[in-house]
Amino acid sequence: MADSLITLIILAVTVALFIWDRLPIAVVAMLVPVSLWATGVLSLPEAVAGFGDPTVLFIAALFVVSEALDATGVTAWVGDLALRYAGTSSTRLLVTLMVMMAVLTALITPNGSVAALTPVIVAIAVRGKRSPSQLLLPAAFAAHAGSLLMLTGSPVTLVLADYVEDVSGHRVGLFSVALVGAPLLVITIVVALLLGARLVPVRSPRRALRDFGAHGLLLTSHYGLRLDGPSMGRDVGLAEFIVPPRSDYIGDEVYAGMVTESGNLVVAAVHRGDEVRDRQTAPKKAVLCAGDRLLLRGEWSALDLAAEDPGLIAVDLPEDVRRQAVPLGIGAKRALSILGVMVVLLATGLVPPPVAGIAAAIAIILSGALSVERAYQGISWTTIIMVAGMMSLSVAMEHSGAAEQLAHGLVALLGDAGPYALLAGLFVITAALGQLISNMATALIVVPIGLAAAAEMAVSPIPILMAIAVFAAGALLTPVATPANLVVMEAAGYRFGDYWKLGLPLLVCYGLAGIFLVPLIWPL
Repeated sequence: MADSLITLIILAVTVALFIWDRLPIAVVAMLVPVSLWATGVLSLPEAVAGFGDPTVLFIAALFVVSEALDATGVTAWVGDLALRYAGTSSTRLLVTLMVMMAVLTALITPNGSVAALTPVIVAIAVRGKRSPSQLLLPAAFAAHAGSLLMLTGSPVTLVLADYVEDVSGHRVGLFSVALVGAPLLVITIVVALLLGARLVPVRSPRRALRDFGAHGLLLTSHYGLRLDGPSMGRDVGLAEFIVPPRSDYIGDEVYAGMVTESGNLVVAAVHRGDEVRDRQTAPKKAVLCAGDRLLLRGEWSALDLAAEDPGLIAVDLPEDVRRQAVPLGIGAKRALSILGVMVVLLATGLVPPPVAGIAAAIAIILSGALSVERAYQGISWTTIIMVAGMMSLSVAMEHSGAAEQLAHGLVALLGDAGPYALLAGLFVITAALGQLISNMATALIVVPIGLAAAAEMAVSPIPILMAIAVFAAGALLTPVATPANLVVMEAAGYRFGDYWKLGLPLLVCYGLAGIFLVPLIWPL
């Protein structure tokens, strides 16, 4: 059996398993390189090369930067700004988030912007008592449109702009692609507003989410505390703990206002049943029993250590509370500065994107804005495994000739129907392949076919190449189409089949823009 046929069979089985949705996504992704190696389509180094690919390292680094922004309270601050501007209007909020995502994408690519803003959107959704799934998919699709606002918005547009210069000597302007991207962004926003409620499913994230924005006020009200100054700030916070059965602290005497043995925390109040003992109402000592609740106040680092004490159970992890309750906390300026440098490096192209991302992740850890343990926890390993595993399928499609055979067959079918029919055919190829393998691999597969057909038809290659860039950005129908789609999948709890409902009408718009709008800007 030919390698191309084997590759197409593995592709079909992979898609079927994704749609079936009974196996974990990471398991399906790992089966792909194993199957390609077992059938002899790829050698073992080729099959597992994705796990060392620079793009995978770049995505992992972006997760670290995103985690730092969330951990230092930057996302809480941005979320507050967005909510302040949007007010009570859900329409204005959605538009604000989509525009923010698109603008950031123009600077640092969809993968970077979605990784950076996903925690912000999740926090906003929780605060507004709505499912993050209602906001994340429209925002991710806005990132795809935002990738066409500047050449720096996507590696695909940069590569195809280089192709344009090589074959024609014409240099594509930094913002010229926005003549297509801006209308697509407007269309994406309008479609999301009009159809989003019906086409975007409401899902439950795999991890329970809570709103801690006003947690300090909740605790002080519950315990009836009267504190000098705010209950929570950059340095000091409040946390509630329960004394579990068999705790070493059972039998200890405590009282409101006492300093703990470590000297870093103060007992603000003791709660037993319906009785609250604080400094004003019950300054006398109490003997701790199982089930008693302690309200401790002190530095966040000390509260984090208390949460790790086996003799206490934290009602809410201080780390989770601090992220939402303290905008621009400790390390926020360092995280923002590092993000700013990374954006400049990505926008100017002084270093390759993976180098910029990895350098930013290293700087985040060395600056103390994030610990190594938190960095590991912030990486979505499901996403990393998915991207790395599916890269082997992209390689197999190209090396076996399967993708080229499909492309040649469609172009041959078109015959002499003309350049617009050629653009339509290239759209079908790009749209089909781009939902299953990376849009960069798809573009590189389709470009030679488009250039050959343009030469045969004696038309300019510039609109052909720019149309392919637009088609490649329409990777909207599956979570495996781009890493950006995968990032929101886990955060929102989406399923494989949730993307195409909103993505399909938008994909049609991308096709129409590439077929009819691009030739108006770059004549055939």
